[in-house]
Amino acid sequence: MNLLVIVGSTRPGRAGLPISDWFVRQAATHEGVDVTVADLAGLKLPLLDEPNHPRARQYVNRHTKEWSAIVDAADAIVIVTPEYNHGYPAAVKNSIDYLYHEWTYKPVGFVSYGGVSAGTRAVAQLKQVVSNLKMVPVAENVNIPFHPQFIDDGVVTPNETMIEAADAMVDELVRVEAALRPLRQSERRAA
Repeated sequence: MNLLVIVGSTRPGRAGLPISDWFVRQAATHEGVDVTVADLAGLKLPLLDEPNHPRARQYVNRHTKEWSAIVDAADAIVIVTPEYNHGYPAAVKNSIDYLYHEWTYKPVGFVSYGGVSAGTRAVAQLKQVVSNLKMVPVAENVNIPFHPQFIDDGVVTPNETMIEAADAMVDELVRVEAALRPLRQSERRAA
């Protein structure tokens, strides 16, 4: 299974990068899981600038075509997101809105972080968005409260709860991806 991990924060000094690095290392320990990382800070997608609706898949911009290829190659998605003002970052929404078919029938999990809520309000909102794209959010997620306590010199030292949550989420992504694969294959044949 090709697991695409999307680093959702683009802020300088962001905690999302070390948190993503930790999660990628943890996910890679699962047999049969290949991990690809898409860092939205590095992709630098401008605010949606395609003239055609994403359902048409008639992309004109190089950055959109490259983003499409990255997401299309994935079998499952994990979005690593902070919570900003009870929501998720605009860069995450923008990256989702660029595409449609590339997301369809893929399972999605979330690694969220923040203060007392651990980013769970951002995840609740994201689940509404991804469900509309026929993605299937798994119930298992990694929610990290008061995340700075786990980061020292740019490296995450996870606790047992974080490790168990990450493993459970990846295991569920593998199961759900296998169940959704026929739907994705059918959708691709029809396109």
